[in-house]
Amino acid sequence: MSEEQHQVKARVRGRVQGVWFRKHTQQTALRLGLDGWAVNCDDGSVEVVFQGTHEAVDQGCQWLWTGSPMSRVDQVEIVSFIGEVPAGFFTG
Repeated sequence: MSEEQHQVKARVRGRVQGVWFRKHTQQTALRLGLDGWAVNCDDGSVEVVFQGTHEAVDQGCQWLWTGSPMSRVDQVEIVSFIGEVPAGFFTG
């Protein structure tokens, strides 16, 4: 029997657009077995949704503070998320 799925939505602020942040987030999510997405927002932030085991989601959220090599993460806001998350991890 599989573990219960946990979902969160994060808003990441700082220098996170144009620095491969979404691609690195996708690679990390896939390595952790997470579904979800990472998309640029009009205000310069990135929205990230993770779905997976509680442990994997926690690891993904911790990674958001690291970011891609060229990024600078100033703030990460994380809230619970309830919604449909397709299988896989997508960037937009």
